[in-house]
Amino acid sequence: MRVTKNEHASLRLDQNGETLLIDPGSFTTPLIDLTDVVGLVITHEHPDHWTPEHLDRILRAAPGTPIYAPAGVARAAEGYDVTVVSPGDSVTVGSFTLRFFGGVHEVIHSSIPVIENVGVLVNDTLYYPGDSYAVPEGVEVDTLAAPLGAPWLRIGDAIDYVLAVHPRRAFGTHDMTLSVIGKGMHRQRLKWATEQGGGEFLELEPGDTLDL
Repeated sequence: MRVTKNEHASLRLDQNGETLLIDPGSFTTPLIDLTDVVGLVITHEHPDHWTPEHLDRILRAAPGTPIYAPAGVARAAEGYDVTVVSPGDSVTVGSFTLRFFGGVHEVIHSSIPVIENVGVLVNDTLYYPGDSYAVPEGVEVDTLAAPLGAPWLRIGDAIDYVLAVHPRRAFGTHDMTLSVIGKGMHRQRLKWATEQGGGEFLELEPGDTLDL
């Protein structure tokens, strides 16, 4: 399985000629080569993780692509056919087995309502938590897509999260709110955390790929 990091929170996974997309949102440039898409995961309803424009583009290229997301996304994306998933659910679509964890978005501020969020484990190999520090209990994570920067993220909490997940390797995502210098600094912190468990941290830029 090959993972491609897109801008911000968006990932593309390819296996056996099929493609799975995760969280193409408002900070992600228009995606290309979409005809082989067999599924789309949206972790929560915030626009930096999905937009109608991305959904329309994907569905034009690959009509009928199933969309898996929590109930909040189904409400926000009225008019789209969204299959609601919750923590504990498992779905197989094409070459991809999806297991969902978590349940809630991290708190941004007491004045902002807490919404639903699901983390997704793909083929028991790649774990992406969305906007949360949800640890997939009972799972040895091979590769973690670790959030680097967000209104809800404090770097000390992000370090503790990587230490808790204990992945064999990790790379940063959710990073478009950071300056170049800030991204480099946060990467160094998560690199340290990954290495405490004997893992490897990889610095992926948009368009970079990793074979899992």
